[in-house]
Amino acid sequence: MSVALTTGPSHGRLFWALSDCWNVTRRYLTHFLRQPVTIAWQLGFPIISVLLYGFVFGEAMKVPGGGDDGDYKQFLMPGMFVMTMAFGFMNTAMGVVTDATKGVIDRFRSMPMAPSAVASGRGLADLIVACAELTILALTALAIGWRSSAGVVDTLLAFGLLLLLRFSLIWVGVYLGLVVPTPEAAGGLYGVAFPLTMISSVFVAPSLMPDWLAPVAAWNPVSSTGTATRELFGNPGAGGTSWVEQHAVLMAVVWPIVISLVFLPLAVRRFRRLSR
Repeated sequence: MSVALTTGPSHGRLFWALSDCWNVTRRYLTHFLRQPVTIAWQLGFPIISVLLYGFVFGEAMKVPGGGDDGDYKQFLMPGMFVMTMAFGFMNTAMGVVTDATKGVIDRFRSMPMAPSAVASGRGLADLIVACAELTILALTALAIGWRSSAGVVDTLLAFGLLLLLRFSLIWVGVYLGLVVPTPEAAGGLYGVAFPLTMISSVFVAPSLMPDWLAPVAAWNPVSSTGTATRELFGNPGAGGTSWVEQHAVLMAVVWPIVISLVFLPLAVRRFRRLSR
């Protein structure tokens, strides 16, 4: 006589992949909340930047399409949103390389968990943090007088494009975090992030730059998202004469897709090549 034993409902591979992803996400968020200095830096730096550029340099800056009385803060804030999302890949890279050097990633690889959970959990945690950063930055912008003159749908779409850029740069951060050997070396990546945001439409419209530099700034993926969000928010400085500026909303979708298609496979391949 045989007796069949049941141990409860079985779940598919997708269920366990999502469950492992959420567990890794909770681990990263818990680790983040236990580091108040990190919170102060990530959330405080954008606010300080807004106050610095908006009030210290604001009176001396020109606003394309804003007239002589154009308020620079209306032009600046979409750029600050974009800069915060763009700089986020540095936090991703720093977190990944720290886990790699401390053996955390090797520990994850030795556990019975979905291989995709490490990268997807990191990405989901970074997106949640990015939402918190955008919320605080938007409240700061409202406090200093910035407004979106567009409707609710266009405003939400603009914030969606910002998160789409951040999502694509997560995989850049993961890949770089797996490539650089130490957290100290990862800190040197600011030399890449700084020109990426400065040679763009974050602070100044490409039309005001030298002729040889304007096309570089206009075709910068950061500029596409910045121009697209200004257009959707109804803020000044959204226009431009080049093709990429005239189709900024389209390029704000295309660029993140291209970045993800390039760096996501690179990050996965690099993760698989790590020594056990």
